Amino acid sequence: MIKAELAKTEDQRTKGLMFRKRLDKNGGMLFDFGAPAKVCMWMKNTYIPLSVAFIDQDGVIVNIEDMEPLTTTSHCSSGWVGYALEMNQGWFATRKIEPGSKIEGIPKSD
Repeated sequence: MIKAELAKTEDQRTKGLMFRKRLDKNGGMLFDFGAPAKVCMWMKNTYIPLSVAFIDQDGVIVNIEDMEPLTTTSHCSSGWVGYALEMNQGWFATRKIEPGSKIEGIPKSD
């Protein structure tokens, strides 16, 4: 079971998981963009290697990207998404979760 913090406001999404030294095994952060958009993530001031799943409004993963700590490389959604879920790097691959998989239990945007 995923125990993700919710980043719903602009400030929460901007800070994300910055400055954290560790993330629980099934911990992560769910970014709610409020409306479908093409989005990009980066790892400035983020110390934990992460994988990000870009998720559409129906909870279907569009693409997954691995991100290296302390970089400003952009990792972008390959389509319109409403959410992004950051987990420890390799979390999705270990569980054979890939593009086309559906994530259940995502709170719907207001």
